[in-house]
Amino acid sequence: MNIADYKDVYVFAEQRDGNIQSVALELLGKARQLADDLGEKVVAVLLGKGIAAKAQELIAAGADKVMVVENDILEHYMTEPYTQAITQIIKEQLPSIFLIGATTIGRDLGPRLSARNVTGLTADCTKLEIGEDRQLMMTRPAFGGNLMATILCKDHRPQMSTVRPGVMQKATPDASRKGEVVNYEVTFDMEKINRVKLVKVVKEDKVVADIAEAKVLISGGRGVQNKEGFDKLEALAKQLGGEVSSSRAMVDAGIMDHSRQVGQTGKTVRPALYMACGISGAIQHLAGMEESELIVAINKDKFAPIFNVADLGIVGDLHKIVPMLTEKLASMK
Repeated sequence: MNIADYKDVYVFAEQRDGNIQSVALELLGKARQLADDLGEKVVAVLLGKGIAAKAQELIAAGADKVMVVENDILEHYMTEPYTQAITQIIKEQLPSIFLIGATTIGRDLGPRLSARNVTGLTADCTKLEIGEDRQLMMTRPAFGGNLMATILCKDHRPQMSTVRPGVMQKATPDASRKGEVVNYEVTFDMEKINRVKLVKVVKEDKVVADIAEAKVLISGGRGVQNKEGFDKLEALAKQLGGEVSSSRAMVDAGIMDHSRQVGQTGKTVRPALYMACGISGAIQHLAGMEESELIVAINKDKFAPIFNVADLGIVGDLHKIVPMLTEKLASMK
C-alpha cells in the first residue's frame, strides 16, 4: 500500500465503565489541530458495550467521525479483542496518524497495534506537530529527560504515538458540532481471544483525587523533609481548595504515594496554580509541570533551577513561610 493512500488523524477514545477518559478528549483537541494543518478529518475510535451514546461527546470535543465498535467481549479492556478490533480498522480505513493515551491501557495496547501493523510507535510524546513535508513530528524526552528528541516515521503508516494524560489541552466542547457516527462491524478470532479469560474485576475501594485534574497543586520536594512537612502543605492546600503532590524524591523515600508524583516518571499536570515547595527543579520534574498557568516556588537556595520557570519566587524556609501563608489565608476567610 502506498503511503499516499493513508489519510486522517485517528484517536483511540479510551473509556472505562462507559465514561470517556479525559486523555481521549485531550488527544482530540490536538488531533483537531493536526488535521486542520493537513486538511484532513479527525476520527475517534470508540470500543465497548452500550457506549454508542457517548459518540456525540467525542464529536463535541473535535471529532468529525466516530467509529463505534460494540460487542460484549469489549465491555472490559482485554488486550487481544481490542487489538484485533483496532487492527481491522487500521488495515481497512488506512489512517495516516493514530494517537493513543499513555495510560495503563494505552501502554499495553499501543505496542501491540504497532507490531501487528508493522509500523513504529513513539511513546510518551510531549509535543506533536506537522512538518513542512506533512510528516508527523513526534517529540519526547530522551536520555533521562536531558534532551528532547523529535522522531519521524517516514516509511510506514500509520504514524503512531502515545501521549501522557495532562500533556495536551482539550478543546472547548461545542455541543452544536455535527459529525458522522459509524457502527463498525468487526470479525473476531475467538480462538485467540479465548486463550485468556477475564475472571473477575476488582475495584479499589479508596478514592484518590487525581492530581492531573486539580486546579491548585501544592507540591513538595526534598526540602519538605518528612510527613510532618507534608502536613503543613496539606493545611495550605485545604485553604486553597487544592491537592498535595510531590517530586519523585519523596515517593522514593516512601513518604508520598506514586499517584501523587509529578514529573517525567509521574504525572503531567497543568493546574491554574502550582506551588513548588522545597523542589530544586530537576529537568525530569519540570517536564511534568512547566505548563502550569502560574508557578510559585519556595526554596532556600536562590540558585535553584525551579526559579528559572517560576512566575513568582520566594527565597526562604518553607517550614516558616507555608504556615504563615496558611494562617493569612484563614484570617482572610
